[in-house]
Amino acid sequence: MSEPILSIRGLTKTYKNGPRALDSVDLDIRPGEIFALLGPNGAGKTTLIGAVCGLVRPTGGTITAFGQDLSRDWRKARARIGLVPQELATDMFETVWRAIAYSQGLFGRPYDPARLEEILRSLSLWDKKDAQIRALSGGMKRRVLIAKALAHEPELLFLDEPTAGVDVELRKDMWQQIAALKERGVTIILTTHYIEEAEEMADRVGIIRGGRILMVDEKRAMMERLGTTEAVITLAAPLAAIPPALAGFPVEIGADGMQLIYRGGNGQGGGRAQVAQLTQALTRADIAYTSLDIHDSSLEDIFVGLLGEKEAA
Repeated sequence: MSEPILSIRGLTKTYKNGPRALDSVDLDIRPGEIFALLGPNGAGKTTLIGAVCGLVRPTGGTITAFGQDLSRDWRKARARIGLVPQELATDMFETVWRAIAYSQGLFGRPYDPARLEEILRSLSLWDKKDAQIRALSGGMKRRVLIAKALAHEPELLFLDEPTAGVDVELRKDMWQQIAALKERGVTIILTTHYIEEAEEMADRVGIIRGGRILMVDEKRAMMERLGTTEAVITLAAPLAAIPPALAGFPVEIGADGMQLIYRGGNGQGGGRAQVAQLTQALTRADIAYTSLDIHDSSLEDIFVGLLGEKEAA
């Protein structure tokens, strides 16, 4: 396996007279992957990004990017990192073209109009190149942020809530842009409130809460390990107790006795196979049913469930 493009060890950030925003975070990011960092508001996502991008000074720990210790050679490494922040931080009276050209030169890149045109066209901003940023819609302003981050051709790109406040159609369009960046070899770290965004695009997922990383895993492996299948079987006649023929299945009877509720397996098909066995067992036991509703857990179900478990603990 190749060396991580970004390696974080023991990263801590404690604000004076305030909370510990990051608590001994360890994290490795692989070259070329899309990594989704999920967590509730205040979990530490933006602080973590700020620490890597030089916007937040850590209290402790180390950050190594491209094999370089950021505390010793920050400027050289930072030139290879792009950031799309949550908030629009640019001169609203500047034109789109000038704002992006400025970002291109900020990290030592020579002025390259052809590259700027390519970026603007890829983000459907070319016809807005001479418009002042203040005149753009919210979605277009978000695209300008992405264009600014891409102007110096970063190898590692942070997207902090990139589709917050944009409509569903534009969100899906941005997903395509992010997938295209990955195809070009850009490594992407994404924070998002839209968990379907992570489910759609991410190779790996990390969950952060209270400044601590709760879990990091391959998206598919996480869903296989923590996902479940839930099936609700509506019966033709009520049951007072679980029949012996169903004793080996993880089922319970609904409050009115008219439903059997199954929870088991995983989110990648194992549970569905067992539900099929369950319906066969019902038929053999002459227990009639009128409907079957089956649902595999999503990444959002896993996320919410995991946070709930940590809260209870």
